Amino acid sequence: MGICEGRSVIVTGGARGIGREYCLEFARQGAKVVVNDLGGDRAGGGKDIGAAEAVAEEIRAMGGEAIANGSDVADWDQSGAMIQQAIDTFGGLDVVVNNAGILRDRMLVNMSIDEWDAVIRVHLRGTFCPMRHATAYWRDRAKAGEKNDARIINTTSVSGLFGNQGQTNYGAAKAGIASMTVISAKELMRYGVTVNAISPGALTRMTEDLGPPPEEQPEGTWNPRDPGNIAPICVWLGSSEAKDVTGQVFESMRGQLCVYEGWHRGPMVEQDERFDPAKLGPIVEKMMKDRRPDQGMG
Repeated sequence: MGICEGRSVIVTGGARGIGREYCLEFARQGAKVVVNDLGGDRAGGGKDIGAAEAVAEEIRAMGGEAIANGSDVADWDQSGAMIQQAIDTFGGLDVVVNNAGILRDRMLVNMSIDEWDAVIRVHLRGTFCPMRHATAYWRDRAKAGEKNDARIINTTSVSGLFGNQGQTNYGAAKAGIASMTVISAKELMRYGVTVNAISPGALTRMTEDLGPPPEEQPEGTWNPRDPGNIAPICVWLGSSEAKDVTGQVFESMRGQLCVYEGWHRGPMVEQDERFDPAKLGPIVEKMMKDRRPDQGMG
């Protein structure tokens, strides 16, 4: 018996990297899993359900229940069909993990509109569509007098929370997802649905050429950049144990787990009259001096 015994879970982008580890750990903890993956490359090109099928087969070989799904999560109709497939196959839906994503990094002065649109589509629209279809199902259940113990787990990034050069498109999408998480958590509490987000850090095909090359790990030792390290917090958030946690952003990276504290107002100047722009220089200078320094991605 695991902490997700009998729960029905969809993981988007579930065929590789962090998503694959989510699927496997949910299965180990007793969940029935829909492994969704369009099967494209890192930039979003191509389509092949074979990788999702392989993960589903791996789960079935473990004695678990799993099906593969090749829907484009940013397509309204396909994402709706994916939600319905989970309900029809497993008799309901308890958890949606929005993990699918692509990268098309470019400095702003060189970024094309297609590079902008593709990344925003997969990350933002590809998070919204499954959320919207799943919440309609849970709302209808609640209105019918049925009780939900449902979860949405989104994926944000330090690139969006702190900013990273060359990722205007990706960072904007990930910052948007963090805001979507906080807002939708407030809206969905009444239906028995929690919404949280994870900012993960691991070595996958999305990150293998970003930053310094990975350090070699002696065989049999723990690897701090293993994508499997992210799965525990995701699976716990998907369990009934996490029913009182909502609207939060967690970071899991290199063996560290933290919860973000969100935006806080810093130094403030208050007066009972309109500010004079000609006098704002010293005021802003003092506020900038008194504010806490920005944190970085590291």
